[in-house]
Amino acid sequence: MNFQVTVLKVLVSYPDGFAVMEDIKRDMAILATSGRDWAERTKRLAARVPDLDIFSQGLIERLNGGWRITDKGRAVLEIMEARPAPAQQATELPDVRAVEEPTPATTLSPMPSIAPVRRTRKRSRRQRDAVRRRQAAAS
Repeated sequence: MNFQVTVLKVLVSYPDGFAVMEDIKRDMAILATSGRDWAERTKRLAARVPDLDIFSQGLIERLNGGWRITDKGRAVLEIMEARPAPAQQATELPDVRAVEEPTPATTLSPMPSIAPVRRTRKRSRRQRDAVRRRQAAAS
C-alpha cells in the first residue's frame, strides 16, 4: 500500500478535506486490511507520479492536529486517477510541480466507502464520552 496515495484518498473522502490524525490512522487501517486490491491500486496510482511527496510539494497541509488536502493535492489526485488517452505513452508522466489548477478527469472505480464506519465510530465515541461525563459527575 502506498502511504502517500492513501493519505490523499482518505483526505479527499472528507467533505472539507480535513481529518484529525486519529481518523486518518483508522481509515488507513481499514483500507490496509481491505485486501490486495487496494494495495495494487495505490501502487498503480503512485506509478503515475513517481516523485510524489505530499508534504514538500504542498499537496497536504498540517492543521490543528490533523491534515487537510490542498487544491493542488486534489488536482494531483485527479491526474493520477485519470484514464490515459489511447495516444498517451506510459513514459509521459505528469509533472507534479506544474499542477496549479484542478482539472476534470474520469476516475477509476470509486474508493471503498468508509462513511458508515466513520458514523459508527463517531456514535461510539459520543456514547463513551457521555458515560465518562456521567462517571465524573457521580464521583
